[in-house]
Amino acid sequence: MPIRVYYQDTDAGGVVYHATHLHFLERARYEWLRQLGYGVHELLNAHQLQFMIRSLEIEYFKPAILDDLLQITVDVVDLGRSRISLAQEILCDQNRLVNATVHAVCVSTESLKPVSIPAPLRKKIEISK
Repeated sequence: MPIRVYYQDTDAGGVVYHATHLHFLERARYEWLRQLGYGVHELLNAHQLQFMIRSLEIEYFKPAILDDLLQITVDVVDLGRSRISLAQEILCDQNRLVNATVHAVCVSTESLKPVSIPAPLRKKIEISK
């Protein structure tokens, strides 16, 4: 997923603020789900579930700067009954800027307790691996 770095994404020095990378990674995950046919609104309204981040690990290698065109990747590492682990990268001109491993859990919107990932979505995730 391509993302352009805007002024609002940067600090006073024109460098992308470290926490902004989390927003970029989240947008890419949402777009990935949408490409699988499961937009966030559908998950919330039709399936009464959402994915919550359990943990994440992030490494910063090089800075992104104002007006860079970034590419954010999403790759499935592991898939459990209610959990999913994803490897994500932020690249600029084929240079790796950020590496992240994200562990998410599928939860009921009502109870916020883990629930099984719906079988049709699970199948699409498995195919996308």
